[in-house]
Amino acid sequence: MTVRVLLADDQPLVRAGLRVLIADTTDLEVVGEAGTGIQAVHLARELAPDVVVMDIRMPGMDGIAATRMLVEGGSAAQVIMLTTFDDDDNVYGALRAGASGFLVKDMALDDILDAVRVVATGDGLIAPSVTRRLIAEFAGRPERSPAAARPPALAGVTEREREVLTLVGQGLSNTEIAERLVISVATAKTHVARLFTKLDARDRVHLVIMAYEMGLVAPSR
Repeated sequence: MTVRVLLADDQPLVRAGLRVLIADTTDLEVVGEAGTGIQAVHLARELAPDVVVMDIRMPGMDGIAATRMLVEGGSAAQVIMLTTFDDDDNVYGALRAGASGFLVKDMALDDILDAVRVVATGDGLIAPSVTRRLIAEFAGRPERSPAAARPPALAGVTEREREVLTLVGQGLSNTEIAERLVISVATAKTHVARLFTKLDARDRVHLVIMAYEMGLVAPSR
């Protein structure tokens, strides 16, 4: 199945580079291009792409606001935020707005294509350098009491699912979780799928955010 991609960036050269790159693949297709956030929202609603590659900084409406508008409007498109290397303080806001991935523009081009494929399956992906900034965001927050670290959202989560959520927050894959808990990979996948449903998480990235917010994972200081 071909993944339909919408490119949203105010720099024509960036869009052109990604368009040419995607044109050389057999499983990806550019269905539209936008130069502003509001254009991205309109085209996403009109073209219903599978993935939107969204620049975080655009004139008028930025990528975060555009992403939030798409998600709140019920769009099924997965959003990957693109930014210049390590210069944005908006990682957390973008992910909370509903982005499924956050990449930097100086990544290897093949890695960007692979990220589009990963996000198209409903999974999430964050560039390593961006992950450090995300963790720093949590590390800078005040410590919370144990009671505050157990919000009502965890009320319906089993003890085993809480263990799985903690390991997801630590960045472990399903295979690694299975090894750590001495369960099958299929069982690990089932626990993760149930967490998606119970916590109303869009993807694995948001499970990581929830694990930090709930105090299940403490960022290294």
